[in-house]
Amino acid sequence: MLKVGVLGAGHLGKIHLRLLEQSKKYELVGFYDQDTLNAEKVAEEFGYKLFASIDDLIDAVEVVDIVTPTLSHFECAKKAIKKGCHIFIEKPIAKTVLEAEAIRTLASQYHVKGQVGHVERFNPAFIAAKGMIDNPMFIETHRLAEFNPRGTDVPVVLDLMIHDIDIILSVVKSKVKNVHASGISVISDTPDIANARIEFENGCVANLTASRISMKNMRKSRFFQKDAYISVDLLEKKAEVVRMKDVPENPDEFAMILQNAEGVKKQIYFDNPEVENNNAILDELETFADAIINNTEPVVTLRNGTDALRVAQMVIDSF
Repeated sequence: MLKVGVLGAGHLGKIHLRLLEQSKKYELVGFYDQDTLNAEKVAEEFGYKLFASIDDLIDAVEVVDIVTPTLSHFECAKKAIKKGCHIFIEKPIAKTVLEAEAIRTLASQYHVKGQVGHVERFNPAFIAAKGMIDNPMFIETHRLAEFNPRGTDVPVVLDLMIHDIDIILSVVKSKVKNVHASGISVISDTPDIANARIEFENGCVANLTASRISMKNMRKSRFFQKDAYISVDLLEKKAEVVRMKDVPENPDEFAMILQNAEGVKKQIYFDNPEVENNNAILDELETFADAIINNTEPVVTLRNGTDALRVAQMVIDSF
C-alpha cells in the first residue's frame, strides 16, 4: 500500500480523505489544511491525523493528494515533488500555464509521477461510450450548474468548462487551430456563463457552453461523426449511440430508413451501451496508485492537465 497524505480538507478534500481511507491501495497517513479551525474540526469528527505543516505531511508520505484552492497548487506541488513524492493534483492543474509547465518539468527532473483530477474521464457514461467515438467532426457540450459560492474565485471556464475541454482533447486527435468565446459576469467578479467555439486543424469543431447560475443541473456531451451520433449524459450516467448503415436487401418492416435527395438510403440503428456504476473519484485515485506501482502512464497525465488549462486560457483570453 502507498502512504498518502491529503493537502486541503474542504468539501472535495473530505471526500478524498474518506475514499483514501477506504482504498485497499493506499494507507491514509493524514492531512493538512491551513484553515486551523476547519482542520481541527475534521480531525476531531473523522479521526484523521492532522499534521502541523505541509512539510511535516510531505515527509511522512509517498503520495501527496493536492485538493487545495487552485492558487496554491503550484507551491504545494513544488514542495511535494522536491521531496520525491508522487502528486495527484485536482483540476485545474495550476493557476497559469507557466506554473503547469513548471510542475511538469519538476516532475520529470525528480522522476515522480503526477495525475490531474479530471474526474469526468472516469465517468461511467463516458467510459461506456468512448470506445465508439471515432474521429468526431462536431461536438457540443452543455455543463450547467445551480449557483454555489464555492469555486467562484475563478472563471466558470476553469471551474466547469475545463472538464469538457479535457474530454474533447482526449478524443480529438488534432491540434487546436482557433478559439472564439464570450463570457458574462452575472453574480461573480469573473464570468459565470461562457460559450466557446474551438476549431481544430483536422476540421473538427467543438461548441461548449458552461453556466454556474442555472436553474437546473446538466452535463451533456454530443459527438457527431461519419455515420454515427453519440450522446453522453454525464449527470444521469447514460449513453446512446445512433448509427447509420446501408440498408440491407430485406430490411425489417419496422426499420427506420432515411433517403437523401440523391436516392441513397440509410438505416438507423439505436444502441444504449451498458453503463457500469462506479465511484469515479475512487477510480481516478486508484488508477494513479496502479500507475505508480506498475510504472505506467497515468490516465490523465500532467501534460493532459496542462493542455486542458492552455485551451481554457485561450477561451478566457478570447472574452
